[in-house]
Amino acid sequence: MIISRGNSLDPIGMPEWRWMSFLDEIICSFSSFKPLPYPIHIDYLKKEDFFGPKNKLQKATTVTWAFRTEKIRQARAACIDAGDRASVLNFVVSPSHNYDLPFFGADFVTLSSGHLLALDLQPALKDDPIHTKNVWNRLKPIHKKWQLLLPAGGSIPSEAESFFSPGFLWSRIPLGAEGEKLIDKILKPAFIDYLSLYIDLINNASEVDQERSLKLLDGQRSYMQYRSQKDPARGMLASFYGMNWTEEYINTVLFDLK
Repeated sequence: MIISRGNSLDPIGMPEWRWMSFLDEIICSFSSFKPLPYPIHIDYLKKEDFFGPKNKLQKATTVTWAFRTEKIRQARAACIDAGDRASVLNFVVSPSHNYDLPFFGADFVTLSSGHLLALDLQPALKDDPIHTKNVWNRLKPIHKKWQLLLPAGGSIPSEAESFFSPGFLWSRIPLGAEGEKLIDKILKPAFIDYLSLYIDLINNASEVDQERSLKLLDGQRSYMQYRSQKDPARGMLASFYGMNWTEEYINTVLFDLK
């Protein structure tokens, strides 16, 4: 079943969703940029369906909130609420390739096994100091401050390393009171610190020349291609909505820069 929303900036209508306060921070933080709706087909603005055995059906809801500005090509939040099966906020800011800015990536996933938390300012050109030095000099102290207060998330695939910065905040924490305390007292302020740095980077970014812009575009395309191919939510979304909808959603909405 598909429930329509007027555009990608309309309220998501999920007040009980676990990550709502984080989306509220995003909405507030970017409001000064006078965001415009990002064009998304109505089929992907909001999707609801039921999953599980017939005697114990559960509802899955996926809502896409998104915008664009002069310096941001696309910023979008995939908001998933599937009861005790999953609660997810996947937020990615894809800057315009006319500005030397990293991606902003936050992936907060609650499953029956615990919370998986990832936060980063991800480079389009990891081996390019013009692109990374200023960002990393400011990001690494923030990362050090908060990562020490969270359990480590474990290793990441070697093929993914080029898409993360030294400020990659990565943690696995348990469900229950302990996990909720870590989310509220550690993850939330860490998220605000990362977001505040990114907002400042946007405010101070100047347009680059055409040669530099094309180089950034190539890096952004590589990032998007990797993310679309390796999206860990693919199996979960397909179990809710089917593979056809899932592939279209991943490739034309979540990671649409080709």
